[in-house]
Amino acid sequence: MPKQPLSIPNLISLAKSFCEQESKIPNSELFGVTDGKAVGTYIEHKFKDFLLAKYELQVGSSANGIDLPSSEINTDIKVTSIKQPQSSCPFKNAQQKIFGLGYNLLVFVYDKHDNAKTKTALLDFVSCSFIEKDRTADYTLTYRLLEMIKDKANVADIAAYLQDRNIPAADDTLWQMAEQILQNPPKQGYLTISNALQWRLQYQRIVDLSENVTGITKIIDKC
Repeated sequence: MPKQPLSIPNLISLAKSFCEQESKIPNSELFGVTDGKAVGTYIEHKFKDFLLAKYELQVGSSANGIDLPSSEINTDIKVTSIKQPQSSCPFKNAQQKIFGLGYNLLVFVYDKHDNAKTKTALLDFVSCSFIEKDRTADYTLTYRLLEMIKDKANVADIAAYLQDRNIPAADDTLWQMAEQILQNPPKQGYLTISNALQWRLQYQRIVDLSENVTGITKIIDKC
């Protein structure tokens, strides 16, 4: 019998099952591993296999782009430690910091415990969230821009603010972005995005989020 195509609700449901299952399984392969990237790659592959066992889906790779690139799913998988919940992603353009990354995020946050007696590691998934693409912009930047729009800021005001915030773009591009912001105000983002050759995404605000926000699904919340 052919597998059904994966949907976003299925993805969220399976992420919950995966977290609950993996949080109980001692893992010898991750014992003593302190490299967060190695842990993240291991979990991403394991979760993709978990999905592929049940549904038909298109799978990408971190080297070539987002993990689940089909237009229906359009989601990148991020795995990070609760000690410093962050990761990197490719820089496409400066607009990503204001209007979002252009794809959804599925963020797994684990608390790793090594057992010296059994030589196994336990990954307790203390948080897992699905963040729709419209919510993947920078929190502080979008918050202030929305305030400025409310306070009747003009194009020059917004362009100057973007320049003050060291948004990585030329002056004429910042002016065009300011015009776009006034014509099409961004949604409030919930990531902290640091400028670098790659964007540095920080998820503490998502982990700590207690109110209900349209576009953010808290799948696991033990924090």
